Amino acid sequence: MARQKGIIKLKGTIGDITFYKTQDGHLAREKGGIDASRIASDPAFQRTRENGSEFGRAGKAGKILRTALRALLLNSADSRMVSRLTQQMVKVIQADLTSVRGLRNVIDGEAELLAGFEFNISGKLGTSLFAPFVGAIDRVTGNITVDLASFIPANMIAAPSGTTHFKIISAGAEVDFEAETFVEAHSETAILPWDTTATAVISQTNAVTPASAKPLFLALGVEFYQQVNGQMYPLKNGAFNPLALVQVSGL
Repeated sequence: MARQKGIIKLKGTIGDITFYKTQDGHLAREKGGIDASRIASDPAFQRTRENGSEFGRAGKAGKILRTALRALLLNSADSRMVSRLTQQMVKVIQADLTSVRGLRNVIDGEAELLAGFEFNISGKLGTSLFAPFVGAIDRVTGNITVDLASFIPANMIAAPSGTTHFKIISAGAEVDFEAETFVEAHSETAILPWDTTATAVISQTNAVTPASAKPLFLALGVEFYQQVNGQMYPLKNGAFNPLALVQVSGL
């Protein structure tokens, strides 16, 4: 892989060289690789096919989880979140000790490995929200909750420059990775001032199916705002809004 320089940037293929644009700039690479039909049938590429199958399964699992949390992710995700989540899903699948290689899956893997996943590297929950919180997943009732005691926003939230207000957001999701369906509920506080006035106690309950046998997820985040002439505007289009999976319960 080579980086293109100069005023004119190329896209497409010339001879054996392919020119393309990525988040890292305009690049170029030589065409090559093994014929797809050989990879699909040659016994020598059995491991390649198995890895490809599981990677594809991880991609689908990541997509359904992202879709379940879409209401929160619209304002709280970095540009490489999809690939990072897929990589973590691969680890979940590789933790499946029941299925044969190539058929390992999320259900028989360790969904709990997703706990702590940060959807926005530009603004992590772990370095933004310092107020103590308690997250809980109650499978019997289907209630996925988060509670925060009263706190001083200016002391317990590390907000980006320009912040005047914020709100706490959360979501509970029940995901059926096999059927590619989900049940989701989310909550948010009012837009609160980011100052030295203590907040009220915050308690959010996101209800999914009672007695579910599917993996359950609790996401928690913060959205930042700037007040201008009495109007609230998302700060820098949400570039620094943190959101993370703080509780995961797989089966």
